[in-house]
Parts: sequence; C-alpha cells; structure tokens
Amino acid sequence: MAFQSGEHESGGFELAASSFDALAEDLTSRLTVAAILANAGQLTMLHACGVADPETGATVALVAKSGTGKTTAASMLAKTFGYVTDETVAIRHDRTVMPYPKPLSVKLRHGRPKKQVGPDELELQPAPPSPLLHSIVLLNRVSGEGRTPLILEKVPLTDALLALIPDSSSQGEIEQPLQSLCRLIDSVGGVWQVTYSEASDLPVALAPLFQVQHQREPGWEPHDVMSAELGQAREGYLRRTPAKDAIAIGSELLVMVDAGIVRLGGIGPAIWEAAAEPLTPHQLAEKVAEVHGTPEGYRAAVEQAVELLVAEGVLEQGRS
Repeated sequence: MAFQSGEHESGGFELAASSFDALAEDLTSRLTVAAILANAGQLTMLHACGVADPETGATVALVAKSGTGKTTAASMLAKTFGYVTDETVAIRHDRTVMPYPKPLSVKLRHGRPKKQVGPDELELQPAPPSPLLHSIVLLNRVSGEGRTPLILEKVPLTDALLALIPDSSSQGEIEQPLQSLCRLIDSVGGVWQVTYSEASDLPVALAPLFQVQHQREPGWEPHDVMSAELGQAREGYLRRTPAKDAIAIGSELLVMVDAGIVRLGGIGPAIWEAAAEPLTPHQLAEKVAEVHGTPEGYRAAVEQAVELLVAEGVLEQGRS
C-alpha cells in the first residue's frame, strides 16, 4: 500500500512511500532540511541533541553524528531536563537557542525506516521558554562488553573545531565562520567530551554543565583572508585560494576554504602567509626560509608541502 502526502499549491513538495513509517521519516527529514536552509548564514546550527534546565533555561548541546547515540542520550536526559531537540541545536548570536522539539527518530530493525516517536509518548519534559546555551559536549559512546567508566574532559580548541565543523550545518555561510564559532566556544568556557557506554550515566555526570560556565580568554588569533590577490593565477606561479576564514592557535593555522577546514602546522602557516601574492616556487621557498631558516632538504620539504596544500584546496597553481 502506498502513502502519499497531499499536494501544496504554494511551492510545497510531494512525498510518496511504501509505508507510513517511511513517509513519516522522509517528511521529518525534509522539514529539518528546509528549516536548516531557511536559517543558513544566520544561526550556528550544530548536529546535536539539546536539553535544558526546566527552571533556568540553561541548555547543553550534545554533538554527535547520526547513529552514535544522540537520540538515545536525548530520550534519557530529557526525562529530567527539558527536551529542546534531538537533531539540530540552532544558536543565535546572543547564545539563545531556538527549540526544535521534533519527534525522535528511533531505530527499529536493520533496513527498516526509523520510527518517529513524539516527545509526549516518551514522557519527555518540555523545553523552557527561553533556552540559553551553557555548554557544548561531544558525545563519545563506547560500545562493547562491559560498562565503561564515564569520563568528562575538556577538549583542546583545535580538536574541538575540527570535530564541530563537520557536525554543523551551513557554518561556512556565516560571516567569519571560524571566528564566530571560536567566540561561541569561548563564551561557554570551552568544549567538553563525554566518553560513556550507558546513557543512563549521563544525567548525573552532565548536571554540572547546566551551571554558569566561566568565559575563557581567547586562545586564538584571527588572520586576514582578504589580502590575497584576486583573479586567475599566472602560469608558473603559486598563490593561496580564496578562504572564508583563518585563525591561528599556537603555532598552527586553521583555514576554511570551500572544500572544508584545513589544519596547517610546521611550515604550512608560513607558506600560506607568503602565498597571499602570486609567487614562483623558488620565491615561495625563499619566503619560507626567512621564517624557518634553511636546514638541509628544506626546498624539498617546501615542494612536498605545496603539493599537499594544492591537493587540499588551500593553494592553487597557475596554468596556461
């Protein structure tokens, strides 16, 4: 038997499926994507479940990929805390969170559509009126025999960014995407990771994260991405590709380009800085030598690094 949604005259979409569960799963997914696209470039949207203190509105976002325990964590935590979402935590510039209490997508048997279960059916607590983000947590569920002791620990900023960017939606469309995410992380005192095996351990372990977190001093510096020369690179010259944003963390540089976020260490940051203007490979090697000296084999090291950065989309090579 086929199930199909009704046609909408004002730009809606049609859905068809072989079962009601498949139709409900597809509809939930389509609505989520539509909501994400409508807010692209305006909100920071983390692929996370969100739960909030019912009295204070303090919200914890638990970031994880699909199929790694996010929905299970939400259904367990939201029996104590308010249910904000199990899909996308959408955060405004002032850290207020837009609740998205969609039905939870619960896995059944392998190969079957996920069942959409309403929060009331699971006896979850409603979200408070004005959720405010207090903590960001990476979920690291360990499967296997035995119960793993729960570990809650801070994540270094570079590792946090590299984990959050792939699990965000349309972050690259926000102005200064890396800097804005760093400011958000600083405002909640950094990113945590919880390693656990049983979701029932989470409510007690995460309770302190609903308290006010002390804002930390920035451990990063912005880098200018607007100084790079525009237009087609000349044949035989190298230059960096247009970047959306770049920040330095210690001796490393994180650069966001269309292909994603790239982590530069060693001589990578010096190459990227020098390549703001078109340079020949020889000129580029000389610029890097001004920063790192001329140890044996340094030219070969620069050539190898350049090849990698071209492959990553950070540099481009002029061609005829």
